[in-house]
Amino acid sequence: QVQLVDSGGGLVQPGGSLRLSCAASGRTFSSSTMGWFRQAPGKEREFVAGIRRSGVTVYADSVKGRFTISGENAKTTVYPQMNSLKPEDTAVYYCAAARNWIATMSITSLYDYWGQGTQVSVSS
Repeated sequence: QVQLVDSGGGLVQPGGSLRLSCAASGRTFSSSTMGWFRQAPGKEREFVAGIRRSGVTVYADSVKGRFTISGENAKTTVYPQMNSLKPEDTAVYYCAAARNWIATMSITSLYDYWGQGTQVSVSS
């Protein structure tokens, strides 16, 4: 059984920074792609960023230039660094992992495993 544990959320003022983390545990696991999604109250879950085992990264337009995702341990642990946070970034953030290569990182149904979510609140 593979588990994803995401953490690092909290309350931050506009313009501040947070670093989230997602670690995979359980049976031997090597993901092809790790993704981060977020879901605000009353809205659908949306793609934030993703990283392939090769190191290729993809970002949603809403976070480009502000968020950076990195990984280690063959991408079983990933760290989204979120800078210049805005109130509209407030959401529950979820990490996700796909065992096999997926063509489009932004499609939730292509991921095999999900973390429990961590709350990020941006407010003064």
